[in-house]
Order: sequence, then C-alpha cells, then structure tokens
Amino acid sequence: MEYIVVAVVALGAAALGTPLLQAVGRRFRAGAYASIAALGIAIVMVAANAAYGGSVSSFGGLLVSDALGDLFALVVLSMSLAVAVVSIYSSPNGPNLPSYYSLLVFSALGMLLLSYSADLLMLFVAWELMSLPTYALAGFDKKRVQSNEAATKYAILGALSSAIILYAMSLTYGVAGTTQISGVVAKLASEPFNPLVSVAILLFVVGFGFKMSIVPFHMWVPDAYEGSPPAVATLFATATKKAGFVAAIRVVLAVATVYALAPNSIFTLANVLAVLAVITMTLGNVAALTQKTMTRLLAYSSIAQAGYILMGFAIFAYSQQTGLYSYNAMLGMTGSLFHIINHAITKGAAFLAAMLVIVQLKRGDLGAYNGLAKRMPVTAFTIAISFLALGGIPPLSGFWSKLLIFVSVINTPLAWLAVAAILNSAFSLGYYFWVIKRMYLDQGESAEKVKEPFGFVVVFAVLVGLIIGIGLFPQPVIAFAHAAASGIFT
Repeated sequence: MEYIVVAVVALGAAALGTPLLQAVGRRFRAGAYASIAALGIAIVMVAANAAYGGSVSSFGGLLVSDALGDLFALVVLSMSLAVAVVSIYSSPNGPNLPSYYSLLVFSALGMLLLSYSADLLMLFVAWELMSLPTYALAGFDKKRVQSNEAATKYAILGALSSAIILYAMSLTYGVAGTTQISGVVAKLASEPFNPLVSVAILLFVVGFGFKMSIVPFHMWVPDAYEGSPPAVATLFATATKKAGFVAAIRVVLAVATVYALAPNSIFTLANVLAVLAVITMTLGNVAALTQKTMTRLLAYSSIAQAGYILMGFAIFAYSQQTGLYSYNAMLGMTGSLFHIINHAITKGAAFLAAMLVIVQLKRGDLGAYNGLAKRMPVTAFTIAISFLALGGIPPLSGFWSKLLIFVSVINTPLAWLAVAAILNSAFSLGYYFWVIKRMYLDQGESAEKVKEPFGFVVVFAVLVGLIIGIGLFPQPVIAFAHAAASGIFT
C-alpha cells in the first residue's frame, strides 16, 4: 500500500502545485511537465504495487490494494498521461494552462482513489474528485458555444447521477448499518429479501451507468464528446468511463454475489445487465452508422463497446446467484477486464488521432478523412489499426477480449447474448471500414502533406504497438486480467 500512498502524494502535490507555476507557465509550460512527471511517477508506483504490493487494506479499511485496483489504476493513469502529453500541442497556451493541467491531475487522482476504494463514502469522495474537474474541463474552450453547452449538460446530468448514487448509499447504510463494502455484503448475506436493497442496487446501476455510458443513461455522451476539447473527450472515453466500471464491480457485483433483486427468478440483476448490454451495443452501433462527424461516431462506438463489457458482468452475476457456470463467470469477467484494457488503448488511439485531425485541418466532419492517408499517413494508419481492433479483427488485441466474452455466455442460459453480440460486431464493421475506405481509397480535397507533431507520433506509436503486440502475445494481459477477476470479493 505504501506504493499507492506515494502515487497519491505525487498526484496531489502536482494538482495543488501546478497553479502556483502560473507565472512561468506561459514560457516554459512548467505546469504541463510537472503534471506529466507526476503521472509518470504514479504509474511506476502502481506497477510496483502490482508486482510487489500484495492484497492489503489500509486507512481504516477505506482503501484496499488488490489486483483489480491495480488494473484499473494502470489503465486510467496511463490514458491520463497520454492526454497530458498531447495536450501540450493543443491546450490553451496562456494563463489558463496551469489550471487545465491541475484539473486533469485532480481527476486522475480521483480515479486512482476510486480504483482502490473499499468503503462507500470513500468511493463517493473519489467519484466527486474525479467528476468535478471534468465538468470544468468539458467547458474549457470558453469561446465555443458547443463547449459551453457540453459542459452544462454534462454537469447537470453528472450532478444528478451523483445524487442518485448518494441516495443509494444512504439506503444501503440504513439497511446494513455500515459503509464498508465488505460489511454491507456480509450483512445482506444474512438478511431476508428487502425491497429497499433492491431499490438501492437499481439506483447504483443508474448512477454508475451514467459514467459507463450504458443505454438509457448515455444521452450526454455524444454532445459532451463533441463539444469538449478533443483531449478532454479522449479522457472521458478512455479513463473516466473505466472508473465507472470499477465502481460498478466494487459495489453492484459485490452485492449481486449474495443478493437477488426480487423473489421472482426472472427479475434478477443478471437479466437486467443482459438486457442493458443488448440495448446498449445495438443502439450504439446503429447510431454510429448515421453520424457525420468523427467525434460523434467514436462516441456512439464507445457506447456500443460498453455493451460488450456488460456481457461479462451479466454472466458473472448469473453464476453468483445460481451457483452454476463458475468457469463461464470467470471467463466472462476476465474477458470484460481484458476488453476494458483494450478499449482504453484502441479508443484512446482513435480519439487522439481524430484530435490531431481537428487541430491540424480545423474540421472534424467525416469529409476531412477523404484521402487522409496521403496527407497524414501516421494518423490514418493509427485510426485504421484502432478501428480494426475495435471491430474484433484478428490478430489485433480486440479480437481476443471479444472472443473471451462471447465464449463465456455460450452454453449458458444467456447464450442469446452471444448471438446479439456477434451480429452487432459484424454490423459495426460497416462504419469502421467506411472510414478506412475514406482515408485510403477516396480522393481528398487536397494532397498537401500536413505536419504530424512528434509528441503525437510517439503516443500513436506506443498505442499502435500495444494493439498489435497484445494481439500477437495476449497471454500476459489475459493472465493479468484473470488475476484481477480471481481476486474479486475473495
């Protein structure tokens, strides 16, 4: 746990100290470099904790250091670092720059604490520490009307989701008499059916579903992603969204191991998650096909990917409540955690590439991608690889995580989920290949080469290397995800 403490101190110092660099930030971008250094230190500390830390609790049981927390912390901090690096080329170069990086690091600190939260109150504090800075980041481009609208919509719905989560926590505390998640689970395991607990669980699904962008709690995503500065939209898709998933695992799935939503065998958490998974992936893919801008296309694609991840949650909840299909449950959770890693990497690459197109070409409509391979070859290649991985094309990384998830529900009562997911994956290839065709086969308005900054090229190389490398050698990442899944609630 001492490694996590060092990571928290580094991020806290950078978040609080960066605004103090206001005087020199305009010339030397000291705040940006300090934030990048702090994020780098935090990643090293989390990696050390994963290798040597073990599974322990600390701070009176508020935090727990385990493989699940390590996995999510590495994902959210790595993507925050990527956003911080590329923001040097696109964030406002002036007196607001230190504030931008301070908010970014505060959000990263909230996500780090959220990854290891073992208490409902700690989880809520971390949730707000993550969320509040992002409301300001969404509207950071104050001169754009779309940015102001995105920030307003995001803040209102975000506050609503926080209120719902807090109300769910109050109901849970009223029934269990404790805010310790392990204590809540132990108390509910010994209690008969209580409608208040069922209401609390559903409220948790709604509140966390906002960040996970599952249907019907997704309405903020396209507008917020499109209106926010491109780097901030990348942070939403690759980091804060993942924090929603770890919160759902810590709370919703923990309670699902010992509690059924209702005496009726049909109205169970597994069935609720399964239905939400199908609706989410279907609506996301259908809506993505009709979009005219890359940011909105990526937003709806991100919604669809959340549906695939929910499949692993559904089979896990089903197994825990019935005592059957334990192997499938572990396979499904491993696949979901693996897909969370893959989604962060692939979606991060796609969003950052789209960000560079917006910065360099000053437009974000799909017409800007016609002939892009000739003008910005590295950017076009990055988009192509990330889209193929998102579509599940072998041997890229996305193929393996989807395969694990799909196989986990076959030969179970949730086998219909696999059929729906395979059809949706095939459908999604339509708009993925459509964009690739635009970049490589269509004629653009101009063939003039466009500069691709070195920082972007480095980040693209790392992310594409991970997509290909994990696809060719998936076993280490699968083992990491399996270790995280095996340690859940043990």
